[in-house]
Amino acid sequence: MNLQEVTELIQALKTNLATVIVGKEEGVDLLLTALLANGHVLLEDVPGTGKTLLAKVLARSLDCSFKRIQFTPDLLPSDLSGINFYNQKLGEFEFRPGPLFTGILLADEINRATPRTQSSLLECMEERQITIDGVTHSLEAPFLVIATQNPIDNQGTFPLPEAQLDRFLMRISTGYPTFEEGVHILQRFRESNPLEEARPVASGRHIVEAQRFASAVRVSEELLGYIVRITEATRNSSTVKLGASPRASGALLRSAQGYALIQGRPYVTPDDIKAVAVPVLAHRLLLQHGLKSREGQAAELVQQVLREVDVPAEPAVPLRGGRVE
Repeated sequence: MNLQEVTELIQALKTNLATVIVGKEEGVDLLLTALLANGHVLLEDVPGTGKTLLAKVLARSLDCSFKRIQFTPDLLPSDLSGINFYNQKLGEFEFRPGPLFTGILLADEINRATPRTQSSLLECMEERQITIDGVTHSLEAPFLVIATQNPIDNQGTFPLPEAQLDRFLMRISTGYPTFEEGVHILQRFRESNPLEEARPVASGRHIVEAQRFASAVRVSEELLGYIVRITEATRNSSTVKLGASPRASGALLRSAQGYALIQGRPYVTPDDIKAVAVPVLAHRLLLQHGLKSREGQAAELVQQVLREVDVPAEPAVPLRGGRVE
């Protein structure tokens, strides 16, 4: 797959998403960036702003399996991973796979499940595999977890632990629509649900090839140093109790590569890194004041770091990517 083919694939996905989603261009770009970077997404917003709809229309746009799980306090880890049950007719145990065995998983209201159930996602999100009764099962590719949660409602919820948050490549919040977008939403959904008419425009194989191309997007040595300086600056801040880890540096790199492709370029610029820094880093920071102040203040701190860290000069002649075999 070459740059033109990847660009056409991205545009086809954007066009398909736009038949259902009104506005949210920045959120759509970030979601597709995470897809290209082979990372998972935490959609965090108030109820009714289209979190679940955005995840569903992306799933409809891809010709791969899709499962949705409504997370509740009584959900058990085996409800996600599956179980070995005894088949009396055959006289042996059989494995019955759970909803984690899919291409795209929508984990709706993930923070309503207990920490024990939440932790069952750790292995599959990080290693793309599930171990059940000592047997390891590989997951299909691509494998994308899109989790949603409401940051306002705390009753009956269990905050995601740091290790769980760190597995999400990005946390995306799109907010309320503008007045014009609100009117357009009512017009679009007045007579029918356009989600029912959405059709696949890309196969799982195409996405895997695009992900391979994204991993080969060129990044200069100066920009690699820029990424490390940004993450180190979050650790050195006096207001941060837990800063960005080396895993966060890798997430920032992969996200910048994917975002560059979204912009139609086979090379990363400082602006690509800046564009994804807040959604990649903010949810990974634990501030001295505790969890309550995480969302707004952490994003502010990342913006402050971006203003303070020196930006390297861009190369005079951009490096061009080639075909990924």
